[in-house]
Amino acid sequence: MSFLTSLFKSNRFGADADALYAAIVAAARRPAWYREGRVPDTMDGRFDMVAAVTAIALIRLERDGAVGNAAATRLTEAFVDDMDGQLREAGVGDVVVGKHIGKMVSALGGRLTAYREALAADGTEGGNAFEDALRRNLYRGEDPGAEAVAYVAAGLRRVEAGMAVQLVPALLEGHIA
Repeated sequence: MSFLTSLFKSNRFGADADALYAAIVAAARRPAWYREGRVPDTMDGRFDMVAAVTAIALIRLERDGAVGNAAATRLTEAFVDDMDGQLREAGVGDVVVGKHIGKMVSALGGRLTAYREALAADGTEGGNAFEDALRRNLYRGEDPGAEAVAYVAAGLRRVEAGMAVQLVPALLEGHIA
């Protein structure tokens, strides 16, 4: 982080979520998601996987009221900063970066809602809602096969369980499992 960035960056929400976001990206880039889980190893597929793990983290942070909401805000800011950098690195011009970021944040919000509702429904409706949400969102309507979807669903549930036992300060330090 540059001196000017650190000078003007707001810290009103508490600690930065950079370590948490780095842990999320590392978790989302595990080769097994793309191999066994058959998540497309493309720019879109990698975005979808980062969005899935980020959504799981945001769902976890919702449990902790104001502290969790502040951390979720910081995490979302880290997500936006990273996506901005990724787009610029891919050659997207300044004029349209904002438009792309808006679409990405909207996609993250849609996945957050879908995964939150599906995980809640799994406890009451027999357990297929999360897999269905993954097919619609992570796989964008494609069917990679039941085994691949089950692999990713189980893996994301393990990520969720790992985050569930961590306090917000530990999550912000990047301890997600």
